[in-house]
Amino acid sequence: MTMTSEILAANTAFYRAFEKKDIEAMSAIWSQGTGSFCIHPGRNVIRGWKDIRISWEQIFKSTAYIEINTDIITTEMNDRTGYVVLRENLLQVIGGQKMEAQSMATNIFQLLGSKWYLVHHHGSPIMR
Repeated sequence: MTMTSEILAANTAFYRAFEKKDIEAMSAIWSQGTGSFCIHPGRNVIRGWKDIRISWEQIFKSTAYIEINTDIITTEMNDRTGYVVLRENLLQVIGGQKMEAQSMATNIFQLLGSKWYLVHHHGSPIMR
């Protein structure tokens, strides 16, 4: 497996955990350190896995259904860091209402040991 395919596999695992609202799968892809950052669309920066996990639990609790399709724009890497820039196409059901949205996202992965972990997720809404 090439480094590019490993990063894309980690990126796919992140979005599958998101769609399934699976906090344990999400926990397995994120770096558990305090140097991890997450910026959900329209929200402030969250630092450290403990607070990032709480944010995902809140999203999962308030979202009845979510489907995410991604369009990869670019993937770049060096020996220990890689990032994926993509468009997120989301279909959600929140509070009984169906919502469609698009976000631009950057996911940064770091090679820790022999596995790629997510250390930074930044989503920005695309205004229609």
